Amino acid sequence: MQHRQLGDSDLQVSEICLGTWTTFGGSLAEADALAVVDAAFENGINFFDTANVYSEGRAEEVLGRALASRPRSEVVVATKVFGTAPDGGRGLSREQILKQIDASLERLGMDYVDLYQCHAFDDDVPVEETLGALTEVVDAGKARYIGVSNWTGAQIQNAVDLAREHGFAKIVSSQPEYSLLQREPEEDVIPASRENGVSQIVYSPLAQGVLTGKYVPGAAAAEGTRASARPEWMQLYRDDVLERVQRLRPVAEGLGCSMAQLALAWILREPNVAAAIIGASRPDQVRDNAEASGVPLDDATLRAIDDALAA
Repeated sequence: MQHRQLGDSDLQVSEICLGTWTTFGGSLAEADALAVVDAAFENGINFFDTANVYSEGRAEEVLGRALASRPRSEVVVATKVFGTAPDGGRGLSREQILKQIDASLERLGMDYVDLYQCHAFDDDVPVEETLGALTEVVDAGKARYIGVSNWTGAQIQNAVDLAREHGFAKIVSSQPEYSLLQREPEEDVIPASRENGVSQIVYSPLAQGVLTGKYVPGAAAAEGTRASARPEWMQLYRDDVLERVQRLRPVAEGLGCSMAQLALAWILREPNVAAAIIGASRPDQVRDNAEASGVPLDDATLRAIDDALAA
């Protein structure tokens, strides 16, 4: 497992980050979640991502218990604020940020998080108020650094400019959806971030499992998969997309890696990416995804990938 610096912070994070959405406190029994965390450590993963809204707060609770026996200095923990919290609060106002960080820390059983992220942009609150509150959180020692998720390049640039102008804490990370099938961050988010010491922490790098190759065009999704349980979430679960994804199989086989490893390695080819977030329900999934760290992709392979996915 290789590690990368997160933006212009002093955090060194594993290229693969274990996420907790829908699994911890949700679809996974706690014993299984603990086994997944153990597998993460066994495979060099030190970076864990959660949010106050995941499984109505239970994800933070389970993650906190899973990490309780580990030295705090050896793990990097990120959580988020914005969506409707377990207490009904919502948004990025000063009141909500100061209240929700305390609630998250209590659920995690921690004195601080390494990264506190705005889960989305709040159109109803001035950015200055949000950044001011996040600065209070950092100054109080409750978060080491701050980041954003689902913000545009222009919003990222504005936040950086305001931090310089007013002395606010500066964002060090951006968490966008980014994958072989969803490349919009390349248009504005990555360029704006690259110029300002902001790294990407990518979510859905496997396009909700579509890029693993486990879904076959024309065939029903297997029981227990996300496509069978939550088809309304699977915007890319379409035969035309699945057919293109299957063309990647020879490319992966030529490299001696799995389809998931190929998709993750493609994400990690981008220097502005610090980590790709994976979800896992079994230790073997963690091991398979972790092995994507360090898989080299030369120019010929990158061209073959683009050719395979061409419509």
